Amino acid sequence: MSDTSFASLALPHALATNLDSLGYHAMTPVQAQSLPPMLAGRDVLAQAKTGSGKTAAFGLALLAGLRVEAFDVQGLVLCPTRELADQVAEELRRLARGMPNVKVLTLCGGAPFGPQLGSLEHGAHIVVGTPGRIEEHLRKGSLALSVLTTLVLDEADRMLDMGFQASIDAIIADTPAKRQTLLFSATFPEEQVSGGLAAMTRGVMRDPVTVKVAEAHDATTIDQHFYTVANEDARFAALKTLLLAKRPTSSVVFCNTKRETQAVADGLNDAGFSALALNGDLEQKDRDRVLILFANQSASILVATDVAARGLDIAELDAVFNYQIARELEVHVHRVGRTGRAGASGVACTLVTPQDTYRLERLADVLGEPLTTEALPKASNSAPFEPPMATLQLAGGKKDKLRPGDILGALTGEGGLRGDQVGKIKVLARSAYVAVERSAIQPAQAKLERDKLKGRAFKVRRVRY
Repeated sequence: MSDTSFASLALPHALATNLDSLGYHAMTPVQAQSLPPMLAGRDVLAQAKTGSGKTAAFGLALLAGLRVEAFDVQGLVLCPTRELADQVAEELRRLARGMPNVKVLTLCGGAPFGPQLGSLEHGAHIVVGTPGRIEEHLRKGSLALSVLTTLVLDEADRMLDMGFQASIDAIIADTPAKRQTLLFSATFPEEQVSGGLAAMTRGVMRDPVTVKVAEAHDATTIDQHFYTVANEDARFAALKTLLLAKRPTSSVVFCNTKRETQAVADGLNDAGFSALALNGDLEQKDRDRVLILFANQSASILVATDVAARGLDIAELDAVFNYQIARELEVHVHRVGRTGRAGASGVACTLVTPQDTYRLERLADVLGEPLTTEALPKASNSAPFEPPMATLQLAGGKKDKLRPGDILGALTGEGGLRGDQVGKIKVLARSAYVAVERSAIQPAQAKLERDKLKGRAFKVRRVRY
């Protein structure tokens, strides 16, 4: 029997029979690596994207250890959005259909609170929900997790991006210390492993088994080009041409000086693009604003020096543009490596003048491969592109007891936006930022201005770059 066969797992008969009827025969890579330790009761920290079979993986682990006769919440799955929670709950129900009377309940913001209270009174085996609403039920005493055996954090990286760390901490504090914890994240960039994910897992997971299926970026995922530019004066026009030809949703333009970052960003904005300058002269509050706008895709282009860009978590970067070859040739490798991460493809474009010929030859020696220049591509569309998201700032933050779940709930409540129209939410001490689809910015602002949060009205404004 193949090691990747579901039949090779020690699954309850009802689960195994149903898997066969669903056409689940061979495990995906993430299932093959994560299911054995999960079924053995181990904590698992796994990198897995949507479509990898991760939901079936942790779903089978949840259901395999379920005591159906005990009508208590034994499994809790936290998801960043209502849409994902609904998908996860539906998949769990499909997997459990061969088991008698398994109840899977969704508890998400944006849905009426009353019916959820009624459903909880009737009991549930597994609860799937968003952190804000789960925390609210715990606070009101309508949800009890005293006998929870398994906690799942699905798309943990996105929950961090949306600012749910505090809510997740509060939820975990209400769970038994002796529980199994399963964390799934689409990306494992080094910044997250040493930062956000590390903070989320510290003291939460016990000796977790790490499963990393997706490949890190390599030369095959980065399409690298060197473009000939006539002289220094032609650099900016060449950059505009490349941006129009490539049309990346998110990109970084690397410059060698602080002065150039501001000049290039100003020039791009004057030309109709959305660009932000990042350099060492920025005050911290301005740096925070720039990074929030860029990270939540409310600005398409970040123009930065190498020093200013250090430590940035820009895993979903479509393209890197080198305004010049880096002064230190080894830095070129780090710049280019910013794109094409987590198995995604990326583009790296470097502008080269005749005066740069010697540096290009030296760079070829560093990279160990011949480098050839090519003519600039022609842009089929001459209209500058807009970023997909826009950002609203609320004049209230952590000091006002405001949490991401409050903002998400207000936006997606009755007559509001869909959950997938809301992007990253960042709550600071005295202000909060929320990204929404550009086309929904006006109704989003109107709803936040009309509806109260925590019983209060907060000023709301659109943030421009």
